[in-house]
Amino acid sequence: MKNIFIIIGSLFISNIYAQDVAFKAGNFKDKKDAFKSALAHFEKGDDFLELGNESIYTVKSPGNNFKAAIQEYKYAFKFNPNSAELNFKMGNAYLYTNEKYKALKYLKTAEKLDPEVDTFLDFYLGMAQQLDMDFAGALKYYEKFEGATKSKHVETLGRMLKKRKAECKYGKSITASPIRAWIDNVDNINSPEDDYSPCISTDGGTIMFTSRRENGHKADEVGVYDGDIYITEISNVGKWSKPKNVGKPLSTENDETSTMLSYNGTKLLVFKTEGEDYNVYESNLKGASWSAPGKLHRSLNTIVNQTHATYNFNDRKVYFISDKQVGSSSKGTDIYFCGRKNGSKGEFGAAQTIGKEVNTKFNEGSVYMHPDGETMYFSSEGHNSMGGYDIFMSEKKQGIWQIPVNMGYPINTPYDDHFFAATASGKYAYISSNREGGKGGLDIYKVTFWGNPKELIVDTEDYLLASVANPIQDVKIESKVKVNKKSLTVFKGATIDAIENKPVEAKMEIIDNSTGQKMETFITNSATGKFLLSLNAGRNYGISVQADGYLFHSENFDIPKQSSFSMVNKEIKLKNIKIGSKIALRNVFFDVGKSTVKNESNTELDRLVKLLKDVPGLKVELSGHTDNTGSESLNKKLSQDRATAVVNYLKAKGVVTGRLSAKGYGSSQPIANNASSEGRQENRRTEFKIIAN
Repeated sequence: MKNIFIIIGSLFISNIYAQDVAFKAGNFKDKKDAFKSALAHFEKGDDFLELGNESIYTVKSPGNNFKAAIQEYKYAFKFNPNSAELNFKMGNAYLYTNEKYKALKYLKTAEKLDPEVDTFLDFYLGMAQQLDMDFAGALKYYEKFEGATKSKHVETLGRMLKKRKAECKYGKSITASPIRAWIDNVDNINSPEDDYSPCISTDGGTIMFTSRRENGHKADEVGVYDGDIYITEISNVGKWSKPKNVGKPLSTENDETSTMLSYNGTKLLVFKTEGEDYNVYESNLKGASWSAPGKLHRSLNTIVNQTHATYNFNDRKVYFISDKQVGSSSKGTDIYFCGRKNGSKGEFGAAQTIGKEVNTKFNEGSVYMHPDGETMYFSSEGHNSMGGYDIFMSEKKQGIWQIPVNMGYPINTPYDDHFFAATASGKYAYISSNREGGKGGLDIYKVTFWGNPKELIVDTEDYLLASVANPIQDVKIESKVKVNKKSLTVFKGATIDAIENKPVEAKMEIIDNSTGQKMETFITNSATGKFLLSLNAGRNYGISVQADGYLFHSENFDIPKQSSFSMVNKEIKLKNIKIGSKIALRNVFFDVGKSTVKNESNTELDRLVKLLKDVPGLKVELSGHTDNTGSESLNKKLSQDRATAVVNYLKAKGVVTGRLSAKGYGSSQPIANNASSEGRQENRRTEFKIIAN
């Protein structure tokens, strides 16, 4: 009897607890003043919520409306936490913030207090269950909402409901086959506020990112600080340094968002507001300081919003996110690109859409071009997303971007996952996500792909799921697609004075030796001498370095096709133009055992011609050198013939004979050990030495 009484009593208490207490004056007769104040906050929150929901239905940014609604509702909630309507509205608002995971408890409470509190309760419960990765439970709520709701309410949601149901089906399939990767919160650079848009240097040693942490500026009406740009660098032990605000002119009292650090680390793309719309700007690193961001050409920046932007591998195009073109039948954002006009650094041709294979009827959120030039990563609410923004990959084949592939779980979740940026090796990438378990809001996460550290994005045994691009059709999961391995060499280092070991600002040129085509030209950092570039496989590259008052320096890189990722870190010591200085011409080539100068040598020798014409008093000795293989007499003759062949080339280009001499040294002046093939290759060289100036 006692046990029965306890059970009945418990049920009675539970029913009392589950009773909906509406915001009516009659329920709070003894707390009239407190009720009046709480009701005022409640109603003010309703105004913000209505504005936020309207933005969602019309595919526009809700701004701070949902945050403002929550801020008001919290005051009312302290007074009366047992209002089904209030719990429902708080859940609704949280679903559209970077704290989405807080929505479920409020919506569940609303359901317990009054299952009929609002027509949209089942729809929002479906969203919350989807975020919780309970896809079956979410589908039940969506189907219940669809079946029980009047048609006008379903019509209000447009294609959103159908999309949500498709996302649950995709999510169930995608999470069943997780990709081989670790996802780790980069704890020591994140804050309780939003940290997002990581921009990674090609070598993976520097991240510039945007944060809304407290920055000494004035917070807005809901306590949110403007976005500032921060920098962090990785130490020798693999830890990121404490983030440092880069300060003016990049970080100001207004909103700035970093979007991409150029592959050589000398330029940064940002977007910020100008009037009522967003535009893309570019800042240049000059010595140790970043320049004031300059607005990019009007072909790129139009009357609508342009936001997240990325360079392509050769800096001839900029890809960016923009509001859909005026006159489009749908709203939201797409990926566009602009090409530089006739090699101009400042002018661009007309903006073009990237195409229907990539863009969807929903929002595209960020875009990143990998330095291999063939791979694009972007975030989208469309395609086979499992909810919110998912990250996708598309490869360019024969000039056409292919159907995007979902990067898979756990990179993607039902939360917003975007701002993908990868190191050149592809072993690591960084993303931003507002998934549950972070430090707060959007956090930056490190993606570590399994496999050999020198292999790119996905090992040859790794697979990603592909599926149809249209998110509102019936789900059809395609067969698994193997991602091809790619190859890059990262060449990094610094240009310094060979005698004083001080940084030297120098001009670097990258030449395709097979065609003589100039691939890239840039200036090393004036404060540090540092440089950073990536080279695709399948080419023989000539790299020349020139600085006022110094002998030019050259390097040769032959990167075979299908070679694995590698990183070369080299200190280039530049020599003053003084008597006795000598330099090896690494891009002068001969056939084995012959002395005829090959055409691939022309670019290198033409630079020497220019040096001799620029410095009329310069006299040089051209010398040939061999390894110690074979007869010394034959080696000496071959080296003499090669030196003479180079002199003849220079004379044919107009250099006066009296300024040139040829000398063959055979193997008598080695610069490396002949015991290894690498050493012998170093010893086989053509040099010039300054004998008068």
